[in-house]
Amino acid sequence: MVGVRLEQVCVALGEFRLGELTLEVAAGEYFVVLGPSGAGKTVLLETIAGIHRPCRGRIFIDGRDVTDLPPEKRGVGFVYQDSALFPHLNVFENVAFGLRLRGGRQVEEQVRAVSRLLDIEHLLLRRPERLSGGERQRVALARALVIAPRLLLLDEPLGALDPASRGALQRELAGLHGSLKTTIIHVTHDFEEAVALGERIAILQQGRVVQVGTPEEVFRRPNSEFVARFVGARNIFKGELRPAEDGYKVLSVGGIAIAVVTGLVGQVHGSLRPEDIIISREPFRSSVRNSFPGRITNIADRGSVIYVTVCLSEGPAPLELACAITRRSLEEMELREGEEVYIAFKASAVHVFPGA
Repeated sequence: MVGVRLEQVCVALGEFRLGELTLEVAAGEYFVVLGPSGAGKTVLLETIAGIHRPCRGRIFIDGRDVTDLPPEKRGVGFVYQDSALFPHLNVFENVAFGLRLRGGRQVEEQVRAVSRLLDIEHLLLRRPERLSGGERQRVALARALVIAPRLLLLDEPLGALDPASRGALQRELAGLHGSLKTTIIHVTHDFEEAVALGERIAILQQGRVVQVGTPEEVFRRPNSEFVARFVGARNIFKGELRPAEDGYKVLSVGGIAIAVVTGLVGQVHGSLRPEDIIISREPFRSSVRNSFPGRITNIADRGSVIYVTVCLSEGPAPLELACAITRRSLEEMELREGEEVYIAFKASAVHVFPGA
């Protein structure tokens, strides 16, 4: 059953266009929309919610055409990044606002039930200014959930939180979805967040969906150079394919012959994630198809991960590959810039997609 369906939806807002967008989200699915700033992620959510009217196309929620319905008639809950709580109301009154607007009964019972679910019952008499960022987002979630929406829209709900609060609320969102089975569309630009929560992910670029798939499909098998760069493949190269033995093909890049598994031919792009590359001070004695000597040109400390860039070839267009290792591995191998090392990766780790 389809929870949300967009058919050829087009929205024009000044110079920005959400263009001919067709998308399906299954009922009960946790669906993540990922994209850079300005891609149209918030506009997409607001269009589904009824804040923006499409100039073309139709929107369906649970099989019902809601294109011409006002926001309050769509059965949608919406949570923004800044929580948007009413500062003059306490937590109880904020959570109860939507219920009272709809003339709901048993308001206190429903507010307390959803407050227990989100562990904010002890905060009901507080004003928003006395809450932490994580607490404010829980209140905003409670306000959205208390009306029992058919669809919950989350616009970067973790973006303004500190790492500890972000992790805690991320776990709570996953738990809530598991227990309530509400259809959720969650917008973010954070890769880890998308992978942790999304059953499927859509990549948005300049108002258009350019790839949809499971986290595994999108992150490990990007369908374009834009998607590969956006999801952090880091190692993106292009070259010419030629046949090789045992069903493999060879991708020639900067004078280096890389064994790959693909049915494509001709000029292509390839992507290789840094975590799929092994680095060593000694030559490899395994059967791995791709093993090369190289020289370290850069070591970048990113906290929990160290990126070591290794140059495999010389000349005007050298092939450089970034490898991800732990701090402990860096210290144990005593790696330094300018030193000679060896890298290896499986042929199946290289994803090949058509070149431009």
